[in-house]
Amino acid sequence: MRVLRPFLSGPFTGWHMLGVMVLFFGTVIAVNMTMAYFAGSSWSGLIVKNTYVASQKFDDEVIETERMKAKGWASQLDVGGDAVVYSLKNALGKPIVADEVLAAFNRPVGEDQDRVLSLEARADGSYASAHDLAAGQWLVKVTATRGGELVYRDVQRIIIGTAGSE
Repeated sequence: MRVLRPFLSGPFTGWHMLGVMVLFFGTVIAVNMTMAYFAGSSWSGLIVKNTYVASQKFDDEVIETERMKAKGWASQLDVGGDAVVYSLKNALGKPIVADEVLAAFNRPVGEDQDRVLSLEARADGSYASAHDLAAGQWLVKVTATRGGELVYRDVQRIIIGTAGSE
């Protein structure tokens, strides 16, 4: 308190008010600059380079997805333990044959953990692969192709639990 004694003795002057204002606005400006630095140096939030082209592709994908849903096909994605299993069946419940099935796993808030898994055909008609995905929320885009043509596209949001919560 002895250090502040010279500042507190006597009347409150314009110099005191100037000091209060400089300290207050200096603190606000320093906090804003710190927040702006962290916002600019972290993830940009951009998932695609050209949003116009992506929006055009999105519209085409929506039309294609609606066409696929009209077929009555059903898909199931299971991510448990250390394996990803994907099954795709037609309206009669028979497995759909595909040459290649890719599952792109993307984090909704970042891209540093994103990965694409190639699922291998199994005897029961499903497709599977081992994984080492971290727990948390994922956006999974599965594409099945045959002869270079798209057979089916599926997008699901999943949550992979921790070891104790599965």
